[in-house]
Amino acid sequence: MNKSRFRLLVFLMSLSLIGIIVVQLYWITTSLTKNEEEFKYHVQQVLGNVSSIIKEKEQVAFYKQYDKIIDSTGTVPKEEDLKEIYFYERDKRTNETIIYSNTLVAENYGITGSFFDKSANSVNFDKVISKRQTEVYNGSSINDGSFSMSTQPNITIRKSGSLSSLDKVNFEVAFKDIVAQKSLQKRISNEDLEELLKSELKKYGVKTPFEFGIYSNGLATKIRSDKFRYNKETTYGIPIFQDNEGMSKYQLLVMFPDKDKFVFSSLIGITSLSLLFTLVIVLTYSSALNQLIKQKQISEIKTDFINNMTHEFKTPIATINLALDAIRNPKIIDDKEKVQRYLQMIKEENKRMHAQVENVLRISKLEKNELDIDKEPRDVSEILQDAIDHVGLIVEDRGGIINTHFEAKRNTILLNDVHFTNVLVNVLDNAIKYSPDTPIIDVYTENVKDFILIKIQDQGAGMSKLVLKKVFEKFYREHTGDLHNVKGHGLGLSYVKQIIEDHNGQIYAESEKGKGSTFIIKMPLIN
Repeated sequence: MNKSRFRLLVFLMSLSLIGIIVVQLYWITTSLTKNEEEFKYHVQQVLGNVSSIIKEKEQVAFYKQYDKIIDSTGTVPKEEDLKEIYFYERDKRTNETIIYSNTLVAENYGITGSFFDKSANSVNFDKVISKRQTEVYNGSSINDGSFSMSTQPNITIRKSGSLSSLDKVNFEVAFKDIVAQKSLQKRISNEDLEELLKSELKKYGVKTPFEFGIYSNGLATKIRSDKFRYNKETTYGIPIFQDNEGMSKYQLLVMFPDKDKFVFSSLIGITSLSLLFTLVIVLTYSSALNQLIKQKQISEIKTDFINNMTHEFKTPIATINLALDAIRNPKIIDDKEKVQRYLQMIKEENKRMHAQVENVLRISKLEKNELDIDKEPRDVSEILQDAIDHVGLIVEDRGGIINTHFEAKRNTILLNDVHFTNVLVNVLDNAIKYSPDTPIIDVYTENVKDFILIKIQDQGAGMSKLVLKKVFEKFYREHTGDLHNVKGHGLGLSYVKQIIEDHNGQIYAESEKGKGSTFIIKMPLIN
């Protein structure tokens, strides 16, 4: 897969994932807004119902008191005719005449507002009733002259009753004028208001704690719950106890301290699942993308490894071929000294290739835990000196120097001679390789608590931060284009790290481009 196609694939996958997350967030926000509007609607319905119930209860109580007063007076009301209505109808086929009359009569029991409240103004209560009468005259009519006021009807039907609508309006006007003068505490109590609110909120499924209060012209009254605090975001209100003009100085307020929690509660289940699935998708996507990037890196590393190995083998093979061609030359085959030198060259180059193959096999065995590493207590300074002696000739050949600063007082650790020596030789060899000029290397040891630190510092090319992060990865080598100025195939430091960790130690590097590198090995001491 080429780079542009890979980048396009990553872009489309990322865009799709971001789209899914945005849609999920939009859905959650929209649902939350919808729930909040529904909550507001239900609360307003509840407040409207409570206001109506309070008004109806107050009216019912007033009516009962009025009827009780009427019954207790035992007086005959004064009647006053307000209006008389007559309706005349004649059936031409049967010559039958029907006369309907309706008389509105006001009954005054002499009851005033003071009967209900001593502080009330004098408001008279008149009960308006309707007296209805239907008279049927057979065979008579007004037009034929046989009908007169003295004529007796064949059928007479009389009814009497109150005019409910007019009566109710009349009472309501007087009722509102009187109760408006009562104190708020006489009209409603904390307990009654709380029970009404609880009952109505339960009907609408609003099951969350609430606080309530009644305000008069914007000021708090004694009708309120203990924890009521006005909050613009969580408080809802409605006017109550309106007068005949539709005005009210009282406002019922209800506050829901856990409103946000309640509004969101119905979304918790589906939102949690949505977030969980989104998280799974994100993690899966991240893992897949990480695997893709790693596979791409591995592919590049393997390609680089093959190129490096090819280059590393090409020189020895070419040298061996040249040496063999030289030996076959009749002029040289008789020269034992030259033949011996060419044979030694073939042996050295073969040994070099064999060492590289061994490194690859050693790493493979380490990964499969097939490499047996027997450890025994040893003085690490001795092993370190052996490793320095091993590369000493190479350093001298390049005119360099290795300075030792062994300051550790305790040096005994549990190690495997062969592998730990290889580790130190690899690190030293690495310092020599990446010193483009004369290699100057400093080796330090020091004790830190129950550990010994081995520091190998060079003044070479150094490493960038990106290279420093990957320097211990298998097959990794810093890209230098097509140049192969540094021998190797990227296995040395990977092998070093695995051996050190198998010895329960740690290794890390410090470096800056152009200022050299320091490799630090931290090993536990034997107490």
